[in-house]
Amino acid sequence: MNINHSRNSYFIKPTDFLVPILLISVIAVFLYFNGVLTAHQYAEFQVNWFFYINATLSQFPAIIYNLTQLGDALICLSLLTIFIVYKPKIWEQLPSALIVSALLSSVLKNIFSVPRPAAVFDQTQFVIIGKTLTGHNSLPSGHSITLFTILTVLLYVLMPKKKMQQWAWAFFIILVGLCLVFTRVGVGAHFPIDVISGSIVGYMSGLLGMFINQKYNLWAWIYNPKYYPFFMVLFVVCGGVIISKIIHEPLPIYYVSILMLLMSLYKITAIYVKK
Repeated sequence: MNINHSRNSYFIKPTDFLVPILLISVIAVFLYFNGVLTAHQYAEFQVNWFFYINATLSQFPAIIYNLTQLGDALICLSLLTIFIVYKPKIWEQLPSALIVSALLSSVLKNIFSVPRPAAVFDQTQFVIIGKTLTGHNSLPSGHSITLFTILTVLLYVLMPKKKMQQWAWAFFIILVGLCLVFTRVGVGAHFPIDVISGSIVGYMSGLLGMFINQKYNLWAWIYNPKYYPFFMVLFVVCGGVIISKIIHEPLPIYYVSILMLLMSLYKITAIYVKK
């Protein structure tokens, strides 16, 4: 990982992609040499890890179920809406990165077509928190891809200037990211390698999105307050969707998301009116 970027200036280079490519290659080679060549072997290979992590994390059902919602782009991005005003560079990078992550997630899930844990194991053997997922789209974890895509943008855009602080910031982001993505195992939705590989793909998506935006500067208009009405409408629509989620499941994380949306809506409206 090239972390030698300043807070306001960073430059994504092709060599930055070497680390995620290497990590994905290591996972692929590791699985190959352990004879994990089919979806069934993939599940059986991780059975002990999956049951252990699931049993450990599921002891805190309310916490991990709320935290796992951060892998939902709507919820995670709602918490970051205030940065449109205070750090628009983040939102300048996010659209391209999230489009790349959505495309990679869809393509890779269709290629591998790995069944979810609930489609492989007896559902009475482990804990399922929330909806029971039984599709054949376990690898890689979409929530992990989304979360690490967003975290990668935050990693680079908010990178401190001092070297030691850069390493500390990178360590913090990676640690927080891994803690969050493993909640997907805790709720019984994914295998461990699903979330690890999803995290790497998410990191690569974030890099690729920023690299594309660096080349073509697609979202510079976000800086201009005259476009704030677009965000006002967007925030209202997103708020409506989250309210519908609250009606179905009144999770604390949803209330926090609504609060952040309202604060951001108030702020950009005030700026637009004064413009």
